[in-house]
Amino acid sequence: MSPSSPPPLSSAVFICISFSALMISPSAALTCSSQTFTHNQVYSNCLDLPYLSSYLHFSYNSSNTTLSIAFIATPSKSGGWIAWAINPKATGMAGSQSLVGYKNSTTGTVQVHTYDISSYSSIVAKDLSFEVWDKTAESRRDGSLAIFAKIKVPADLAASGKINQVWQVGPSVGTDGRLDKHAFAVSNLQSKGTLDLKSGQSSTSSGGDDRLKKKNIHGILNAVSWGILFPLGAMIARYIRTFESADPAWFYLHAFCQVSAYAIGVAGWGTGLKLGSESSGITYSTHRNIGIALFVLATVQIFALFIRPKKDHKYRFYWNVYHHSFGYAILVLGIFNVFKGINILKPEDKWKTAYMIVIIALGGISLLLEAITWVVVLKRKSRKSTKPCDGYNNGQS
Repeated sequence: MSPSSPPPLSSAVFICISFSALMISPSAALTCSSQTFTHNQVYSNCLDLPYLSSYLHFSYNSSNTTLSIAFIATPSKSGGWIAWAINPKATGMAGSQSLVGYKNSTTGTVQVHTYDISSYSSIVAKDLSFEVWDKTAESRRDGSLAIFAKIKVPADLAASGKINQVWQVGPSVGTDGRLDKHAFAVSNLQSKGTLDLKSGQSSTSSGGDDRLKKKNIHGILNAVSWGILFPLGAMIARYIRTFESADPAWFYLHAFCQVSAYAIGVAGWGTGLKLGSESSGITYSTHRNIGIALFVLATVQIFALFIRPKKDHKYRFYWNVYHHSFGYAILVLGIFNVFKGINILKPEDKWKTAYMIVIIALGGISLLLEAITWVVVLKRKSRKSTKPCDGYNNGQS
């Protein structure tokens, strides 16, 4: 073929197809672009929301500040609910004006209701702070639900052209219309962002990442403190002191572990208080109360270092009772509360498994040292019982 001759037909077709593929808008690859509705509603924009396998279709008429939306999501459990909301003043759930859809357990029809979420503890079915009309919903073949509505965007939000959106899915609905709590996994906590009504784009908030980071710091500090260092310090006091050659080194090791554990535990306790103050309405009562008890017990226990009487002092027995009782209480409550925290935070299974391996290892070492301690103590008592006394066993029976 000469250089001036045209390329074969097959090559030309291939080039055309390749060029066309490159020219296709990236939006065509979105899942939402292939979704259709029973009544063939059409929207100018659609988004694959980044969390909870949710999708938003919307059109915005700037002349009359009307937003038409279709929100699609799958409830976390059969019979659960889905929600899409606008938060006029903040980026989170508290203060959001929500559209909630769920299937009526009696009629089997999908309903839409409006909820004013004034705070995390107050989720009330009532009219929203802005006008909403044409509220409908439908159930889809894949088990998901779709919410449709038209919204009069408030003037201040219309002027900025941006709204804070929040979306969520939940497990069930009470007979009185009460929404049961959604999960608190990472995807649930990060399902929020900013929707640009003019460009049709959405950006997610970094607030969920910051909050998750604080939770992880809180969990790590407390796991190291109450869950590892305190048990390790107790083991040193219980077993290493048995060996006379380890005195007084065991005491300094024990004090170092417990003081370090207390300092780290106070830092973890402080981050927990901060998280609690930022999450009004979300309360893990058992975890919180045990955390407070641990802080109080550990604080009192630290003072044991400063009021420790000498071994032959008449009050040493009572000090031992107080010190050991508080120590074992901290040990048990600390490990239990670490597991409570893990269940709340819901990290990857490998982290819970890793902590369980550490605790099992410490328990196994404790059992081994317990056996060795008893052997040493019994041998020591045996030697003392056979040791000659003054005027006894000295050639006389």
